Amino acid sequence: VERFNRICRTEVLDLYLFNNLEQARKVTEEWLTIYNTERPHEALNNMTPLEY
Repeated sequence: VERFNRICRTEVLDLYLFNNLEQARKVTEEWLTIYNTERPHEALNNMTPLEY
């Protein structure tokens, strides 16, 4: 969980200046979709969740 929080902060929260909560939710939702489907994970032997 700590690693996920760090990655979320560095790849989403620190990169964007959000104008409102709706915008933050949209950007976070898009990032989560990529994180959970397209991004390789070390815990999965550097495979994407879809490949695993």
